[in-house]
Amino acid sequence: MTLHWLLTVSAVLVAALALARARRATKRLERLTESYWELRYDHGQLRARVARLDPDAEAPSTAPAERAAQSGATQFVPLSSLKR
Repeated sequence: MTLHWLLTVSAVLVAALALARARRATKRLERLTESYWELRYDHGQLRARVARLDPDAEAPSTAPAERAAQSGATQFVPLSSLKR
C-alpha cells in the first residue's frame, strides 16, 4: 500500500513540475510573439519613413515582376513558363 501512495505522490509532483514548465513556456512564447509583431510594425514604420525621404529609390528586395505589377505595366508571359 505504501508503494502505491509513493507512486501517486511522485506522479502528482511530476505533473505539477510539467504544468509549471508549460506555463513558463507559454509566457515566453507570448513575449516572443509580442516582440515579433512589435519589430514587424517598427520595420514597416521605418520602411515608410525611408520611402517618404527618398521616393525615387526602390527597395532592392522588390522583384521586377512586382515592380511591373505596381506600375501597372503589362508584360509578356511565355506559355512555357506556365507549364512548369
